[in-house]
Amino acid sequence: MRKYKIPGVTIFEPTRITGLPNIEFGKNIIIDSYTFIYSNKRLKIGNNVHIASFVFLSGGEVIEIGDFVGLFQGCKIYASTDDFKDWGFGNPTIDEKYRNPYRAPVVIGKFAVVGANSVVLPGVTIGEGASVGACSVVTRDLDPWGIYIGNKKIGERNKQGVLDNYAQYLKETEGKR
Repeated sequence: MRKYKIPGVTIFEPTRITGLPNIEFGKNIIIDSYTFIYSNKRLKIGNNVHIASFVFLSGGEVIEIGDFVGLFQGCKIYASTDDFKDWGFGNPTIDEKYRNPYRAPVVIGKFAVVGANSVVLPGVTIGEGASVGACSVVTRDLDPWGIYIGNKKIGERNKQGVLDNYAQYLKETEGKR
């Protein structure tokens, strides 16, 4: 039995989604098994997005995921966390006034990919077409069409090749969308 019935979204169980009324789903989305999505703020998932197994989306603030994005196995997207650098201590068992939480939107641009077991921290924008290598920790904004390991840019994606391929996709799927 399918637990979630969302038009245009294929969800493989077991998957857990908390805060469903806060989520705006595009079309042709695949969410693999063992994914956990927590959204107490707005979460927008674009069209043709794949969210692989064991992905965790923590929406303590707004998260926007663009069209044609891939979130690969085990990646974690955090729009909130506790700041332990200054005066904060504890965990959710104590009042927030003692914890010093940090919340900031996360934006993942169209055509971006986030590699397996990567972590994206609050306040980060991953630019259109950017590619994040596996096991990266992303702590700052990433420019469009770059290839990154963590925050270090190691190359450029073939932007024109991707856009030409996208134009061909649109041409071939005209009327099917």
